[in-house]
Amino acid sequence: MNGYGVVHRSDPCVMELVSRLAREPWTDRPACVHPVLSAVARAVHDHSSSAGRRELLPLAPLFLDTASPGFEPSARLVALCVSTALAGGELAGDERRRLGAAHRTALHLLGTEEHPAGSARWWLPVLGHRSEAFYRTFVATEHAAEAVAVAARTANDVRLKSLLKLCLAAQPSPSCSASAQNSGS
Repeated sequence: MNGYGVVHRSDPCVMELVSRLAREPWTDRPACVHPVLSAVARAVHDHSSSAGRRELLPLAPLFLDTASPGFEPSARLVALCVSTALAGGELAGDERRRLGAAHRTALHLLGTEEHPAGSARWWLPVLGHRSEAFYRTFVATEHAAEAVAVAARTANDVRLKSLLKLCLAAQPSPSCSASAQNSGS
């Protein structure tokens, strides 16, 4: 664990509510949600006040069926979160370096940067067809969580919720939601 999500949760997390809506086991990592989007939601939750956490709960249905594969959804979320963190301005040297490398790698995966940065220069070619799952599950989730934690230093609940809503809007539209499938209508 990277430490960005190590916060005592006295309020239910929006991801836990999503797991219930999707009829999955109670978890803050529901399978129906893209892992990077889930990491962003948990980080926003962890850095929000109690009132801010309650304000996130109505967003729960929007997370259903966002678990699309491919580099693009993960890289888009990382680029958005890192851009927000870098715009905040309060970064230590190592944070600026790490987030800058994460941003350049995300842009590379989106096709706008020629070469990946940081350790991605080595693991992308070595992992081959497994690199997308590795990026989506491990690398991008860490980059997004760190970016939210950095952005939270200068952001209030409203700005954190806005970032989460931007991340939701950046996701491809689901074909149908789990709640619609289960309602029979």
